[in-house]
Amino acid sequence: MPLTPLDIVNKEFKHGFRGYNEDDVNEFLDEVVRDYEALIKENDELKENTSGMTERLEQYRKLEATLQNTLVVAQQTAEEVKVAARKEAELIVREAEAKAEEIVRKAESRARETETQLTQLRYETEKFRAQVKSLLESQLRLVETSLVQATVET
Repeated sequence: MPLTPLDIVNKEFKHGFRGYNEDDVNEFLDEVVRDYEALIKENDELKENTSGMTERLEQYRKLEATLQNTLVVAQQTAEEVKVAARKEAELIVREAEAKAEEIVRKAESRARETETQLTQLRYETEKFRAQVKSLLESQLRLVETSLVQATVET
């Protein structure tokens, strides 16, 4: 068990023949008591400071762990965002390609329809020309026949 300042103050020495000077011993013990009390007080303060610093150190360790976890979560989130953005971009590209293909198909279909209509119009035009020509030729024959008859009658 460690000495206390009270143990030092209450310490009694036996007197012997030609022993130590009692005043010197008491003065020295008083000085030892003062120094010992100061050391105990300083030791208590250091223990208190150590305790506070240990608590702070633990807080900093927890903060560090939290920051590391936050960093990991942020990195994971960033990676997830990148993956989601890539998927969305791919989806947008696929949709755009599908729309483009649909537009091309519609344009090709319209072109075929227009070509069919043009062919039909050409056919009908040729048919109409043939009918007009046939009509004109029959009218011409009638006129010629009428002229020939009119000339024969005159």
